[in-house]
Amino acid sequence: MPVAKSDTTLKKIKDTISITAVGDIMLGSAYPSKTNLPPDDAVNSFKAVDSLLKGDIVFGNLEGCFLNTGNSDKCKGINPNNCYAFRMPERYAGIYKKAGFNVLSIANNHVGDFNAKGRKNTTRLLDSLQIHYAGQLNKPFELFEKDSVKYAFCAFAPNENTVSINKIDSAKALVSRLKAQADIVIVSFHGGGEGARFEHVPRTNEIFYKENRGNVYAFAHAVIDAGADVVLGHGPHVTRAVEVYKNKFIAYSLGNFCTYGMFSLKGNNGIAPLLQLKLNSNGDFIVADVVSVKQDKINGLTIDDANRAFIRMKQLTDVDFIGHQLRFENNRITLKD
Repeated sequence: MPVAKSDTTLKKIKDTISITAVGDIMLGSAYPSKTNLPPDDAVNSFKAVDSLLKGDIVFGNLEGCFLNTGNSDKCKGINPNNCYAFRMPERYAGIYKKAGFNVLSIANNHVGDFNAKGRKNTTRLLDSLQIHYAGQLNKPFELFEKDSVKYAFCAFAPNENTVSINKIDSAKALVSRLKAQADIVIVSFHGGGEGARFEHVPRTNEIFYKENRGNVYAFAHAVIDAGADVVLGHGPHVTRAVEVYKNKFIAYSLGNFCTYGMFSLKGNNGIAPLLQLKLNSNGDFIVADVVSVKQDKINGLTIDDANRAFIRMKQLTDVDFIGHQLRFENNRITLKD
């Protein structure tokens, strides 16, 4: 007698998955002094994009920890004013929640700026707000369900206490396991060199300040081979090219999205995309709308009517992925017919 398929096997998930994705977010650091906090106490950080942070998934990279007090070991022997250690006041966590973020990467080089205390307090607050997160060794992934769709999220970086972007075989094994349990697998990575000299996607390991920041091209392709449905990159602080590989979307860097304080916002460091992705029920790419944003020290985050991030993304994709099958028109990315 044949065995009937389970309800899970027969379940049809929604036809279109919407993912809004942005890059680095750090709303202001109280370290080394409160002068690095914004004058509005960050409450209006996302005001310019409030209507755009919508979707089944709203993703960003949490570039720092939530902690009210403490000094950073990384700044020992250094003038604190010249040390990049980010400690957002704990009350700022609610600003992310209110803005609409429901998935955050904590795999980067700043979430551990205040050691285990900062990491633990950050995850405690994210748990309390029911914001999904992953990327630390003690939390390599998260499985969750929304509107009957089962999601898996995992995040990678080259930094201490993070799930390594450089252990590609291990990353593939994790993604493969997650794909067996989820409808849609989202992979985030923090990798690549930093700044305007690192806009392009090389197909080798990127060494920055003598640190191996990963081969982001090899990593992205490997995790898609293993079952990932979308790969969202950040770390270089500039916009990079995008790619569709095996019908899966890759953003190689989403730049500085909302970064107050010590971040350089000069030139292309001050522009970034806000991606509004649509995937089908199989996780295959349908379309990406790109809202270009900009930042400066006075006005903070605003919409860029010149669409520079979209234009730069197209330019870089044309150079780095010659022969790609993507069409860039009217701030929208689609597959060529």
